[in-house]
Order: sequence, then C-alpha cells, then structure tokens
Amino acid sequence: MSNNFVVPRFPAQAIPPYTEGMRIGLLGGSFNPPHQAHRAISQFALKRLQLDRVWWLVTPGNPLKENGTLHELGERMQAAREVANDPRIEVSCLESVIRTRYTIDTINTLRRRLRGLRFVWIMGADNLAQFHRWQDWRRIAGQVPIAVIDRPPQSFRALASPAAKALARYRLPENKAALLADQPAPAWVFLTGLKLNLSSTGLRNPDGSWIGTK
Repeated sequence: MSNNFVVPRFPAQAIPPYTEGMRIGLLGGSFNPPHQAHRAISQFALKRLQLDRVWWLVTPGNPLKENGTLHELGERMQAAREVANDPRIEVSCLESVIRTRYTIDTINTLRRRLRGLRFVWIMGADNLAQFHRWQDWRRIAGQVPIAVIDRPPQSFRALASPAAKALARYRLPENKAALLADQPAPAWVFLTGLKLNLSSTGLRNPDGSWIGTK
C-alpha cells in the first residue's frame, strides 16, 4: 500500500471540511486495520442519528490496548480513506496533531474550535462495557451525546456495565435517536439492528500484519 501521507502541523489542517450547524458523528479508533464494519457503523449512524457527516479519528495509539503491532499512522490513514469510500465519511489524524491519546482532550479541542457544530460520540457496545476505564469518562459523557451501536454478543455486558448504570437516567429511547445530536449532554442512545460484527483484532495476523496484505 502506498503511503504519501504527511501529518499536518496545525489542528486546523487536520479538521475535515464543515459548515456551521452540521451534525457530526465522531468515531475514534486505531483503525488497525480499518474494515467494513467501521463503514457500516458510520452509515448506520448517519441514517439513524440524522447526521451530516461522520469523522473517523485515527488515534496514534489506544492507552487501553497493546500497541506493539500498531501500523504506521500514514498506512492506517490511507487504508481508512480507501475503506470509507463515502463522501459523508471523513478521515482525520487530529489526535496526532494535538499530541493526545485521550478522547477527552480530542473532544475539548473540537468543541473549543468548532462551537457551531453539534457532535455525537459513536462507540460500539464493546467500548461501553469498558467505558468506565477511559480517562475522564464522566467528563466525556458530560461534553457530548453518545451513540452506542449494539455489537452482539456484547449487549448484556455493555448494558450492565458501570458506565451504563451510572448514565441510565440519561438514556434516550431508541425511537428518539434522531434527536440525540440536539440533546444537551449527558445523553445517550443504544442502537440495535446492525448485524455486521467484524473486528480489527480478527483481521490481524499473529505478527501484527493485516490479513490479506503483505
């Protein structure tokens, strides 16, 4: 895979194009590798949450994961753009530019710079199950609405998690999902109906190389 990607120097260069008032979903991850479930989750969220765009935030590394097999950022960015293949999905390396690995710092940067946009943080049910382990997770929930995409068989574990219980009174009914972006945080919704269940872990060889690539 060719890699001509150069990390921008300034945050403004790493923020995708936008217009005031847009409703934007944020999907963070290592994308190591990106795959069709990332794309399916994004398109599902675009429809169910009535979003204008989804931004993929390709992280330099996940503090909760072993990063020894993490491919170079440029390779992951290029692959993510090829997988996304949808004008409503933008790929960003903002976290590398602002030199953070923590979601709370990313959200703070975006909200400070882009006050006219309405953000929704998108995560899979597997992430909700461990959300209480994230840095400043309560502050994250208090900054942006959150959409959780069901990923069977993680459903019960996710909804029984410490974070789900702590935020239970802020959960919207699923039939109100289209209103989530307009809600003051904390607010969240659990979305069911997406059946695709790929994972990046399952698409990596034991040596860290991506299945189907050299």
